[in-house]
Amino acid sequence: MTTILVLCTGNSTRSQMAHGYLQHFAGERARVLSAGVETHGLNPKAVQVMAEDGIGIGHHTSNHVDDYAHLPIDFVITVCDSAAERCPVWIGRTKRTHYNFTDPSKATGTLDEVMAIYRHVRDEIKTFSEAFVAEHVIE
Repeated sequence: MTTILVLCTGNSTRSQMAHGYLQHFAGERARVLSAGVETHGLNPKAVQVMAEDGIGIGHHTSNHVDDYAHLPIDFVITVCDSAAERCPVWIGRTKRTHYNFTDPSKATGTLDEVMAIYRHVRDEIKTFSEAFVAEHVIE
């Protein structure tokens, strides 16, 4: 089984959304984990926009990358530049992939404008996750 770790700064929003979609698309073919180089708690707006697309992440927890340092990881996906710069090194077969998604938690404006940004980033992460699983997660 393929093990994927999604890494972000705070394991609050982007990594949590990617975790949800990667697990959705991979199903039983992969074990997906997410963590941060810091922990900021699960972002309720991320939970909301994922639920709108039928993906429940409300049970996720905000974890620190050190929690998974002992595990054999096949892929580490960093979803922000900060995490890519601070990502620890896994010795062995671990492959790293990086995509810098916009941080929706930094969005400003009315609630509708902020939520539109969350949905846009969610949709980008969904597209990325589906393509990643199709390319890298083998039956």
